[in-house]
Amino acid sequence: MAKEQSKKSYTLTELCRLVGGRLEGSGEVVIRGVSGIEDAGEGEITFVANVKYVGYITTTKASAIIVDPTTDHGSIPAIVTENPYLAFGIILQHFAPPIPHIPPGIDSRALVSESARLGEGVAVGPFAVICDDVLVGDATTIGAGCFVAPQTSLGRDCYLHPNVVVRERTEIGDRVIIHSGTVVGSDGFGYAKTEDGYQKVPQTGIVVIEDDVEIGANVAIDRATMGVTRICKGSKIDNLVQIAHNVVIGKNSIIVAQVGISGSTVIGEEVTLGGQVGIIGHVKIGDRVMVGAQSGISKDIPAGESWFGYPARPIARQKRIEAFLSRYDNYIKRVAELEKRVAELEKKKKGKKDR
Repeated sequence: MAKEQSKKSYTLTELCRLVGGRLEGSGEVVIRGVSGIEDAGEGEITFVANVKYVGYITTTKASAIIVDPTTDHGSIPAIVTENPYLAFGIILQHFAPPIPHIPPGIDSRALVSESARLGEGVAVGPFAVICDDVLVGDATTIGAGCFVAPQTSLGRDCYLHPNVVVRERTEIGDRVIIHSGTVVGSDGFGYAKTEDGYQKVPQTGIVVIEDDVEIGANVAIDRATMGVTRICKGSKIDNLVQIAHNVVIGKNSIIVAQVGISGSTVIGEEVTLGGQVGIIGHVKIGDRVMVGAQSGISKDIPAGESWFGYPARPIARQKRIEAFLSRYDNYIKRVAELEKRVAELEKKKKGKKDR
C-alpha cells in the first residue's frame, strides 16, 4: 500500500475518538500518516483486518495499530474496534490528499445544450457533451470527455470521472460516483433468430441508478428491453462488470470485478458476488447471499446462503465435493486393489468348484 502524504497530525486519542474505538496504550502518540502494516514507519498508524497479516504485528515499525478485540497487538499502542477496516477507512479519509475537483462552471471547450438545466455549483470539464433536456443537480461534476445523452437526469453531488457515457433517459440519483470508461444505458443484448440471421429487438427501457451508488471503471449497464434496469441505493460495483437488461440489484450489494449478470436476474439486498461470478438469466438471488469468486450460478439461491463452485452449490456441500476430488487418485488405487482381490477370490472359488 502506498504511503499517504499529509501535513496533518493527530494524537492517537483524537483518532480513537474519531472512530469510537477503545484506546490501549499511550494516547499521546502523534500520528502523521497511514500505511499498510508491511510498509508502515514511525509516526504512522496501520491496521489488521485479516488473520494472514497478524504475523506482521511483531515486525511492523508503525507507531500505532488498529485491531479487533481478539487480536493481540503486543506493546504497540492500539485502537481496538469491532471493525478495524472501517476505522482504518475513516482515519485514512482525514490523511488522504483531497481529490482534485473541477472548479464549478462550464469549460469553454464543453458543449452544453441550451435546453439542459444545470443546478448550482455544477462543474463541466473540457470536451464534455450534455445533450437536450438533461437535468443536472447541484454540485455535480461531469469530467472531461463525458457524454450525457438527451432526457437524462443526474442528482446532486454526483461525480462522473472523465470519459463516462450516460445514454438517453437514464435516471441517476444523488451522490453517485461513476468511474472512467463506464457506459450506462447501452442497448440490451436482444435478438430474434430469423432464416437470414438475427433481427434486433428494440431496447426501449431505461436504467435507474439510485442514491449513493458507486460504479467502477469500464462497467457496462444495459438499458431494459422494456421497463427498468435498476441499481438500488448504496450498492457498489467494481471494475469490468457486465449488467444486462432488466437486471435489478438490491440495496447495499457488492459486485466485484468481472462479474457477468444475464438479463432479468434479480439480486437481493446486501448480496456479495465475488470476482468473475457468472449468472444466467431469469434467476433470483436472495438477500444477504454470498457467492465465491469464479462461481457459475444457474438456479435461484435462497436468502442468507453462501455458495461457490462451477456449477455453484451451497458452500458446505461444495467443500465436501472438493475434498472428495482432492483424494480421487487414492480412491482409484483402492478400487483397483479391491478389484484385484475380488478377481483372486473368484479365481480361488472357481478352482474349488472344478475339483
